[in-house]
Amino acid sequence: MSVLHVIAGLGIGGAERSLLQIASGLKARGMPQHVVSLGRGNELRGAFETSGVPVTELDASIWSIPRMLGHIVRIVANETPRAIQGWMYHGDIAAALAHRLAPGRKQRKLFWNLRASNMDAARYGWLIRAEAWLSSWPDAIIANSKRGAAEHVRFGYRPRRLEVIANGVDVARFRSDAETRRAVRAELGISQDALVVINVARVDKMKDHPTFLRAMEMTPNVTGLLVGKDTDTLALPPNARALGARHDVERLYAAADVVVSSSAFGEGFSNAIAEGMSAGLVPIATDVGDAAAIIGETGRIVPPGEGSALVFAIIAEAGLPQTERAARGAAARQRIVDRYSIDSAVSAYERLYSSV
Repeated sequence: MSVLHVIAGLGIGGAERSLLQIASGLKARGMPQHVVSLGRGNELRGAFETSGVPVTELDASIWSIPRMLGHIVRIVANETPRAIQGWMYHGDIAAALAHRLAPGRKQRKLFWNLRASNMDAARYGWLIRAEAWLSSWPDAIIANSKRGAAEHVRFGYRPRRLEVIANGVDVARFRSDAETRRAVRAELGISQDALVVINVARVDKMKDHPTFLRAMEMTPNVTGLLVGKDTDTLALPPNARALGARHDVERLYAAADVVVSSSAFGEGFSNAIAEGMSAGLVPIATDVGDAAAIIGETGRIVPPGEGSALVFAIIAEAGLPQTERAARGAAARQRIVDRYSIDSAVSAYERLYSSV
């Protein structure tokens, strides 16, 4: 079964990396894959092509929408995929329109992928309303979180079929490693005895870096590490450092003790939390999306936007003996291995495509 994926872009982000995992995993199982990027970032393009998944990159400026749709329609007509899979709002809408316009519609299926939960209506309201209006078109809509699925139904989505498939984590890539821990800390000038709290997120209102930085100011004995696009432009307290966008996040996780997600809204399934847990870190997250379900009893959940609660959670972890914190991190990793591996996610997509 061949699948054509449509996504807004291939920049470094959670949805883009999830698509890379799913497409390459399905390709390895003998299902041809093709990704159409609407042109918003291309950092991950090489990784797709290395895994044998071809990429077509388009220009998605507002003036080129008819030409863009025409290009996707031609790809569909030439390749006759059995399924068209949209990713995120822009990709979903483009996939839906191309599916309707391309010949042979009855011989293929349309799928959407929802990556968010309670999105900011002021920024995304028109997109959400447009998708809600079209939401009966797909044969199935996939959400990566239970809360995200429920929120979109509340927004007015009326899918014919709604499935929740959590993101998968490469547990072989994201793991603890004592030698890497020592090496990265030496590279960054961080004491081997320091308690390191890592936050991996691009700078965006949704990610709420101000709350995380306020927590760092209130915990001067903790070292904060910020990783993600534009984090190196933030004003930081003395005990925090920012590394900007990085391609070696697994090494940085290995150097940390605690992983924090301070998101204020919008998260569905936090890759940062799950990958940090896979690396043996104790998780602390705001109660956004499915964070509580991901973490279970292995970490701490705090209300979004409440810096004091985040401070108390970090202080509580810092006060634990190192052996107890290591045991909690090991339990966090085992939870990811048991519930959220890449293989389980790829198998879930394969089953859904086959059943529809």
